[in-house]
Amino acid sequence: MRDVLPELLRRWTAGESVAVATVVATWQSAPRPAGATMLVASDDQVTGSVSGGCVEGALYELSREVLESGTPVLQRYGVSDDDAFAAGLTCGGILDVFVERLSPASFPELAEVADDVEAQRPVAIATIVEHDDPDRVGRRLILRPTDDGSASHTGTLGSDRADSAVVDDALGMLAGGRSDTLVYGPDGQRRGEGMRVFVQSFAPKPRMLVFGAIDFAAAVARMGSFLGYRVTVCDARPVFATSTRFPDADEVVVDWPHRYLTDQAESGAVDEQTVIAVLTHDPKFDVPLLSVALRLPSVAYIGAMGSRRTHDDRLERLREEGLSDQELARISSPIGLDLGARTPEETAVSIAAEIISLRWGGDGGRLSERGGPIHHDRH
Repeated sequence: MRDVLPELLRRWTAGESVAVATVVATWQSAPRPAGATMLVASDDQVTGSVSGGCVEGALYELSREVLESGTPVLQRYGVSDDDAFAAGLTCGGILDVFVERLSPASFPELAEVADDVEAQRPVAIATIVEHDDPDRVGRRLILRPTDDGSASHTGTLGSDRADSAVVDDALGMLAGGRSDTLVYGPDGQRRGEGMRVFVQSFAPKPRMLVFGAIDFAAAVARMGSFLGYRVTVCDARPVFATSTRFPDADEVVVDWPHRYLTDQAESGAVDEQTVIAVLTHDPKFDVPLLSVALRLPSVAYIGAMGSRRTHDDRLERLREEGLSDQELARISSPIGLDLGARTPEETAVSIAAEIISLRWGGDGGRLSERGGPIHHDRH
């Protein structure tokens, strides 16, 4: 929903009703993940996508029906459908899509949720998408973590027992930034079936820390922003570290890289989703910085720019700083996948490709030269 939230909020603020179609479960090579959303407004305007074009035509018609009737529908699309090529996923995947009508009356908390998302405050929406009792379909609660490790919530799924069960599970999903469908008994029982609840998590954007205010950094920052990261560019040289040179970065920091990273780590602003790109390839910057980065307990990626000769020299300097071979093995250097990149923009694509590959388990090979599924399970 994050991508369509501005348009949804605009319609909501104007008092309009909108049909919202959300992917709540996927199997096989589904092209969009759980949480992908498409809006259909009363003026026939469509915003967003759930499948990249495979089922949008059929889903548009269903959304119009839901917008008219107000009755939510859980619909499955896939190649097993009789009309696979008309309304199914010709790529071979299967989607469960929940379609509901949203308005200020049915979702009065939307503005508060949008404020949370905009301010990078974690929030989750748990919605019943299937239930033995049709009157409970579409009920939702809004979950927000609290400082003591528990959660506060507004709304209800229909009973205290159901609310309690879902809040406990959704809190863990929110911490990991996961959106998925959970199955319970009709009143939230841990065993049994009868109630499916889709939990959509809006965790703060993962961070990309780019060190070195060079032309390659501008391209990497642009690519990181495109991929949904909150991008910080840091350099100790104020003449180069300016927002004018890095318009796609969320923030540009003038500080010694190792000092900034230390401060961020100590404040809890670096976690297992953080990616770090060291583009300085200058020993006075990157050796102290990597000495800090490689001792962090867990980050998603640490890449360092430089030739093989530069990297070999860097490794020797880092060994002199006391880093072990196991710690040094965490560096991706030379940085990026072998795409034959030459320009800053091509190099940024190469770095982004390596980050994506490590996140999802790909190996960077050509899909046309292999069989099997084209999408990997998330690590």
